[in-house]
Amino acid sequence: MHPWFDEWFDENTWQDPQWTVEELVARKGSQRISVVLPALDEESTVGAIVSALLPLLGLIDELVVVDSGSTDRTAEVAAAAGARVVRREDVLPELPPVPGKGEVLWRSLAATTGDLVVFLDSDLVDFDAGFVVALLGPLLARPEVQLVKGFYRRPLRLESSGGGRVTELLARPVLSAVRPELGGIVQPLGGEYAARRSLLESVPFAAGYGVEIGLLLDAHTRFGLAGLAQVNLGVRKHRNRSLAQLGVMARQILGAALSRCGAEEPASADFVQFTQVAGEWLPDTTTVALADRPPMRQVLGISSGTTLNGRGALHSPM
Repeated sequence: MHPWFDEWFDENTWQDPQWTVEELVARKGSQRISVVLPALDEESTVGAIVSALLPLLGLIDELVVVDSGSTDRTAEVAAAAGARVVRREDVLPELPPVPGKGEVLWRSLAATTGDLVVFLDSDLVDFDAGFVVALLGPLLARPEVQLVKGFYRRPLRLESSGGGRVTELLARPVLSAVRPELGGIVQPLGGEYAARRSLLESVPFAAGYGVEIGLLLDAHTRFGLAGLAQVNLGVRKHRNRSLAQLGVMARQILGAALSRCGAEEPASADFVQFTQVAGEWLPDTTTVALADRPPMRQVLGISSGTTLNGRGALHSPM
């Protein structure tokens, strides 16, 4: 183990974060804080998450659910619970949306105004609003920190044989090979994290599920280990995906990592998997999007040192 690993892990990892809402409110000063939940057909969970976050208004200034084309009642449930709901199509409407999580998070920058942005997955079960407090702590306590990743224990659930498979079988080995300094990040693919808008506006957003590893690599490239921190969020429960779905996810993640390490990746790729039908193995091809969205500053023509100020937002902030 390299000496820098132990030093960074000790100084930038909070195993038992103890910040209080009152302490962070005092620290935030004039900074605005946005919490963003990307959502696609999450009517069963999004309302409870929004309701749990409402007591934090005062610490957070915006609570926004960005709907990614849901066909269920996600938008209605989120709005009834107290969130501002923004449809993906209505943010930067001149740009046709593409599917995927990275697209929704990228567009959320044009629909929010926070100097600090917290991203939370909207399929979490038994959600704890303390996630947000813990994620904001390092950003408000350490001006050099740019990106804070959450880590947690992921218990098994009925939908799958276990969680964290893509992390252990792909993300961690890839980082070990191409960026070994990031070996201390417990959950490189975790969907609960917070960052400074100045960082998020200035980097590309990878397609789909590549967005988390893309942001991690870009933040590390720009700010080194000193710009990264992580906090223990305890337990995270959510829906797990099938092995076939994880294969497609892994291809997007690998594409985002390779493109940030100098490899040329196409805008999309055909990914072949196999299914057994009546005793025969048949190919099943999925077209996987790999193209990045450009830095938001470039899209909106914003100079360095200014913020988006909610361009593209549909409503006034909460």
